[in-house]
Amino acid sequence: MAATIVEKIFSRKCGRDIRAGEVVMAPVDRAMIHDITGPLAIEKMREMGGDRVFDPAGVIMLFDHQIPADSIQAAEIHQRMRLFAGEQGIGNLDLREGICHQVMMERGYAAPGEIVVGADSHTCMYGAAGAFATGIGSTDMGFVLRFGALYFRVPESIRCEVEGRFPRRVGPKDLILYITGAVGADGATYQALEFSGNTFSEMEMAGRMTCCNMAIEMGAKAGIVPPDETTWAYIRERRTMEPFDLQSDTDAEYTEFRSFCVDELEPQVALPHNVDRVVSVEETAGVRVDQVFIGSCTNGRYEDLSEAADVLGSSEFSKRVRVIVIPASREEYLKALRAGIIERFIEAGALVEAPCCGPCMGGAFGLLAPKEVSLSTSNRNFRGRQGSTEASIYLCSAATAAASAIYGEITDPREV
Repeated sequence: MAATIVEKIFSRKCGRDIRAGEVVMAPVDRAMIHDITGPLAIEKMREMGGDRVFDPAGVIMLFDHQIPADSIQAAEIHQRMRLFAGEQGIGNLDLREGICHQVMMERGYAAPGEIVVGADSHTCMYGAAGAFATGIGSTDMGFVLRFGALYFRVPESIRCEVEGRFPRRVGPKDLILYITGAVGADGATYQALEFSGNTFSEMEMAGRMTCCNMAIEMGAKAGIVPPDETTWAYIRERRTMEPFDLQSDTDAEYTEFRSFCVDELEPQVALPHNVDRVVSVEETAGVRVDQVFIGSCTNGRYEDLSEAADVLGSSEFSKRVRVIVIPASREEYLKALRAGIIERFIEAGALVEAPCCGPCMGGAFGLLAPKEVSLSTSNRNFRGRQGSTEASIYLCSAATAAASAIYGEITDPREV
């Protein structure tokens, strides 16, 4: 019987044919907790009578949202989680490695055919590795920590077929913003977005991560790119795993089929205060910005930083703009550092921070005052996301962010 890649993953894990819409108890390959959602998950595991996690090797802990600790309360939370990790024998990456989603990918903790959950909504990013990856709440995570499995309603799938080649200074972030605008903030609620077509076949893993990362912004349960040679090459560098075929059948059933072409795609910008309010950069050109943030799990990889540096060239950032650059992980930071990109950003006037979530969640630093405007490469622009509820956040690519930081207003990167 024909099946989508998501149905095939659940069928493999459950040992029988599984169809979209079924509710199943499925084993989990890996579970990720961080400093914001982890404490409640641990508490819930205890309430369920759990003395030990299901498999210490299957639980990944790290801190990225409030690091270094920005309050005594945060420091106490970190302390409790460190004690729990030591007690359980969990591999705690602490605050050393960077943003949880990037680290999970670069450590090979998600791979084709696996089911991976994280107590964070952007866990769907791991779909770039061909895994079924989804964010869950702390109570559900408590159950996973205790039993190593979870009830899932297997999602139906929407197929997004993307063809063409990106024009100059247009890329995956512009594409996923455009798709979000087309699908809508709730257009894929509890469905899986399957990304395919020659645009994705030729796309590097970094771009696939960007697109899968933002599947949740359309309400999707998961975003996934069927694994190909690019996927397997990435996995081979990180773990020993024999490649196998994992593709949707040509006659698989989808709830919707959407096609896109990037040949003439323009740089995109999401307007405040919803991610699906997407327009061409030309429609927002000239809007003054107070802060530009280049980073996050969406666009803090070397490829993003390199793109921003290419736009920057030998220019300086506007003196009336606060430019904050945060690589997604220690590995990505070192790549950019060795390439001279970090030095170029600092010379141009940017504040480069250690790998963490930073302004993205609005809880640690880089906050906005009332009436201020942020242009950000992150994934959400809800009211209060980066500080004051009276501030405004626009979302864009790294290229658009860099161009705008030079001129102090939203600028088309193709004009720089």
